[in-house]
Amino acid sequence: MLKVVVSTLALACLGGVAHAQDLVHHPISPTFGGNPFNSAHILGTANAQNDYRDPSATSSSSQADIFARQLQSRLLSALSSQLVDAIFGENPQESGTISFGGQTIDFVRGLEEVTINIFTEATGETTTIVVPTFVDVN
Repeated sequence: MLKVVVSTLALACLGGVAHAQDLVHHPISPTFGGNPFNSAHILGTANAQNDYRDPSATSSSSQADIFARQLQSRLLSALSSQLVDAIFGENPQESGTISFGGQTIDFVRGLEEVTINIFTEATGETTTIVVPTFVDVN
């Protein structure tokens, strides 16, 4: 009986007004209305957890492949240097044509611009680049 009385008194003392607040959810992902500054962090975390590797991707290159890519890069760099010298060097030419590896590059110097056309024989595609010439007026 004493237990019942003590329990009742304890419940009576604790039986006050309960206070609570609303639960509000704030999304983290910017896709769902979250802070847009979280996107880089979320993408980095997702990439760190991603163990999938594309089986068709060839990530390992042989020494010969690496050498061929570096050689091609150096040859194209030398070719572009020769083209720039022919157009803007000490003795600039009015026009010219260079053929290299299935591509034909021709340029024509105008009064205010240089037009460079790059024709790819394999696809038949032509790319035109127009470079303004800066005339020094004294």
